[in-house]
Amino acid sequence: MSVSCRPGCAACCIAPSISSPIPGMPQGKPAGVPCVQLNEHLRCKIFGHPSRPAVCGQLAASLEMCGPQDDAGQFARVYLTQLEELTRP
Repeated sequence: MSVSCRPGCAACCIAPSISSPIPGMPQGKPAGVPCVQLNEHLRCKIFGHPSRPAVCGQLAASLEMCGPQDDAGQFARVYLTQLEELTRP
């Protein structure tokens, strides 16, 4: 089953840490901190732009990560937070 990004979720822009520079966040971002590139609709302002970190483009919505139903990103935030904890150095 294919899953698309769900409006109002933004879990992938909040839950994980990003170590590479982001416009407005030159040191990257810590886990649990919303990216400064999220707009008021929780959409990425630099989606498709070359300055968007590669890791952001590589993270794709999936049933495993996003869950079986639209829950405003709750399932994805839990999943990504656990993944962050499991992969912390």
